[in-house]
Amino acid sequence: MNKNTVLGLLLIFGLMIGYSLWFAPEPPEKQPDSEKTEQVQDSDGESGQANRQQEKEIEEEKRTAEQSERAEQTRTEKAQDQEIKAKKGSFSHASQGEEKFFYIENEVFKIKVANEGGRIAQVELKNFQTYDSLPLYLFTPDSSEFNFQFYNDADQLISTGDYYFEPVWYGSRETSKMKVTGEDSLTFGMRLYAYHPDSINDKAGYVEYVYTIRGDKYMLDMDVKFERLEDAMRSVYGNNVVDLTWKAHLRQQEKSQKSVMGGGSTIFYRDKVGDVDDLNERDDDQETISTGVEWLSFKQRFFNSMLWSKDNSIESADLETVTQVEEPDPSLHYLKTMKAELSINYKSARDNTAQFAFYFGPNEYPRLNKYDLDMEQMIPLGWGFFLLNWINRFAVIPVFNYLEGFNFNYGIIILILTILLKLLLFPIAYKTYMSSAKMRVLKPEIEEINKKYPKKDEAMKKQQATMALYKKAGVNPMAGCLPMLLQLPILIAMFRFFPSSIELRGESFLWASDLSTYDSILSLPFSIPFYGDHVSLFTLLMAISTVLYTWVNQQNMNTGQQMPGMKTMMYFMPVMLLFIFNNYASGLSYYYFLANVITFIQMIVIRKFIVDEDAIRAKIQANKKKPVKKSKFQQRLEEAQKQQKKKK
Repeated sequence: MNKNTVLGLLLIFGLMIGYSLWFAPEPPEKQPDSEKTEQVQDSDGESGQANRQQEKEIEEEKRTAEQSERAEQTRTEKAQDQEIKAKKGSFSHASQGEEKFFYIENEVFKIKVANEGGRIAQVELKNFQTYDSLPLYLFTPDSSEFNFQFYNDADQLISTGDYYFEPVWYGSRETSKMKVTGEDSLTFGMRLYAYHPDSINDKAGYVEYVYTIRGDKYMLDMDVKFERLEDAMRSVYGNNVVDLTWKAHLRQQEKSQKSVMGGGSTIFYRDKVGDVDDLNERDDDQETISTGVEWLSFKQRFFNSMLWSKDNSIESADLETVTQVEEPDPSLHYLKTMKAELSINYKSARDNTAQFAFYFGPNEYPRLNKYDLDMEQMIPLGWGFFLLNWINRFAVIPVFNYLEGFNFNYGIIILILTILLKLLLFPIAYKTYMSSAKMRVLKPEIEEINKKYPKKDEAMKKQQATMALYKKAGVNPMAGCLPMLLQLPILIAMFRFFPSSIELRGESFLWASDLSTYDSILSLPFSIPFYGDHVSLFTLLMAISTVLYTWVNQQNMNTGQQMPGMKTMMYFMPVMLLFIFNNYASGLSYYYFLANVITFIQMIVIRKFIVDEDAIRAKIQANKKKPVKKSKFQQRLEEAQKQQKKKK
């Protein structure tokens, strides 16, 4: 092969390589894994294409179903809106909204007003706490209800608690937090508007709650206005009468809920005649007052929530208390559910306005008495018996309040009060002791009579001989009973006063942390029936001092005339008191303990420094020598007996 042939072959080979490089295709771009998967599936041929087509059809069906569902939901919402509008008529625009609260504070309480229902949803008393040092709420939004009921223009029953009110500020800036102090006042309103049909801007009228709060008062005003609602509102019963429902679950505020002869949780009310009454505080109860009420109160031991109809617009009332509470919050303990259903004549006053007032505060006698509404009768001071009432109202409470002004500890105040009462009763105690001293002097002679007539069939002769001795000696065996009876009303008055005195609430003395509830020096790992799971030292001291007093009294007055078993009964009473008082106010047990101690001191003073038993004995012997004067009754009786003998 010559040189030219080789050169030609190389040129041809080079041209072929250049041609292949010049016209070579571009490298493929990097594709996502999903596309690679599709390419792989495409490589499967007809089966892959069929799968892709099926998936597209499924996705299309899903989109179609979702569009149909959205369309159906839109139609349902429109239908519901139309149904709501048809049912709620002029108030339908206020049936939906966002929950908001408005806070009003003065010097004594904080209230929370809800736009849902426009009601006072929560009340906190600033100057008080619960027994476990938590804020004291009379009720909270989830444990209370307050709403009016009437028929709308669509003849459907409307409950204002289901609607959203709009706030109205009177003379103050628009804010959700308001405060008033001193003698100033603040007015704030909540309105439920009625609208003309098919209009959200044309307001036909409204229901408005106008609250007026003063800086230092527990009482606040609430005017309920029904403004221009002739077309939007129908009365429940006719004659401009609407229903009002007020309901609250009362929370436990005290360590012990044991009440003493009243003082627990119940509903109090005053009817239009002016009589104050209440429902049973120990059991479930209900009552209908067809003549209407002037005010009603959800009352607890030391606090109450009161609604007062200032224009007497409450025409009838159905009241109910229920002990078994369906607790809205299981972590809290509720005592009772209070419910009042009232019929309100909103045109009984001028301008279609029903005028109300609320009292949210403590059961303090001087404070409640100032309102001149008989609200103080909610405090159990013995109103059923005038003497107990007078003792507490005109003696105990004024002295107690006077001593408070010196800023003494309340244990010292109770001590001073007890001493003053004992000094007041000293003449009665002196006469009681004189009677027992005379009985002790006659004791030997009475024992001789008992020996003379030992048989049971001679009981009448023994009694006649004993009475003859008393008469001859000038001794009245019943003289010691009358002074004791005179002291009894004061003892019972104290029994009513101390457990119901809010002044003792939270006040400590010695080992007692709260004189308004029981003191405990020992917690038991078990509960004793009728006694409890703790040991009250003041109650224990009271019981021991009562036993000692009973023993000393038995020694001083033992004449052998006691009925069988009387001694045992006298010693059984302190044991009963130990069980009864263990869960009651420690201030009450402390008072009775002090009364026993002071009585002991009086007995020692009278016996050693005032009463001379030798002189009493000499006087009795002198009386025996005197002729016995017969009473006119006895003379007439003897004369009648003589006449009867003559006839026979």
